[in-house]
Amino acid sequence: MIRIRTGEVVDVLSRYPGLTEVLVRVEGKEERAVNYDQLTGPVKPGDAVVLNTTAVYKKLGTGGTHFIMANLANPALDAPRQGHIMKARYTPSQVKVLAVEEEEHPQNHCFRAADSLDGIPVIIASLHSMIAPAAAVIRRLTRGKARVVYLMTDGAALPLPLSRLVYQLKEKGLLSATVTCGHAFGGDYEAVTVYSGLLAARSVAGADIIIAAMGPGIVGTASTFGFTGLEQGELVNAVHILKGQPVAVPRISFADARERHRGLSHHTRTALGRVALVPCTVPIPVLAQEKHALVWRQLQESGILDRHRVIVVENNPTREALQECGLAVTTMGRGIDEDPEFFLAAGAAGAYAAGLFLKTNAVSEGKP
Repeated sequence: MIRIRTGEVVDVLSRYPGLTEVLVRVEGKEERAVNYDQLTGPVKPGDAVVLNTTAVYKKLGTGGTHFIMANLANPALDAPRQGHIMKARYTPSQVKVLAVEEEEHPQNHCFRAADSLDGIPVIIASLHSMIAPAAAVIRRLTRGKARVVYLMTDGAALPLPLSRLVYQLKEKGLLSATVTCGHAFGGDYEAVTVYSGLLAARSVAGADIIIAAMGPGIVGTASTFGFTGLEQGELVNAVHILKGQPVAVPRISFADARERHRGLSHHTRTALGRVALVPCTVPIPVLAQEKHALVWRQLQESGILDRHRVIVVENNPTREALQECGLAVTTMGRGIDEDPEFFLAAGAAGAYAAGLFLKTNAVSEGKP
């Protein structure tokens, strides 16, 4: 069930493309709420709104805010005429998009002509926060020459505008374009499946490197298969099928108090050790001796060492790249100083992908 209440917009706190954060008066309190402009139109102070208050009532972390379901000041809204694909289908919030697969899309001919990723690297991350260090390192090592496109899956948040991180990365030029696939929506390009999303990132958005990951808010249940990060293994399979080079970001941490996430997270061990059916490259950052020994043992026991190509990346300027770009990224409230291995692992994937790009470019330019 949805917990529904009515409220009034008191103030507009911030605006981002596709999203307005407001202060609402609801049940005698003033609290934050999110308005997705693509779903419910513009919002302003004084508007009477209908709110989904479930997350705040349940005291959730990610997603713990009110969401505007309808703006009673704008009871009638019209969707754009173009497009026939519905996302969040058969829910009251289903949204119509113009997907690259549709003939009326202006770049459909580019999409239709593509059936391969042409061997480009695809960084596959299991957490949204991993995309920043990977993109920052790519920017630093390629000097901005690589066109990086973010493919957002529907494993977590569905609306891309919720991610302030993606907004920052685009503003700073670290991401050239975004593609939302499955039920995720709000990207520069919309796609129906992970496969068509990957092809759109390459053929329509012109990616040299793709970073594929869910949006904010992974779902986990402390069980082997009950977490949405499992999609990492499925994405490895998809990239392989489409003739790309899958590069998987391992989730490594020595700051997480939960034993199942110590060293190499059980998320990575399951996704890459059991779900991924084809080989990929797993870059590992340089670690202190005891930490390296634990992670290597976990890689062995999970079968990842036997199934995939695990490499240690020594040229890994993650900390410098994040500072250079002015990015203060956190995971579970921890930054790079509190949880360095987590960010270094994502940066290592970026460094490896950047190396592949630079090698390909050198060959195409006839350099030795």
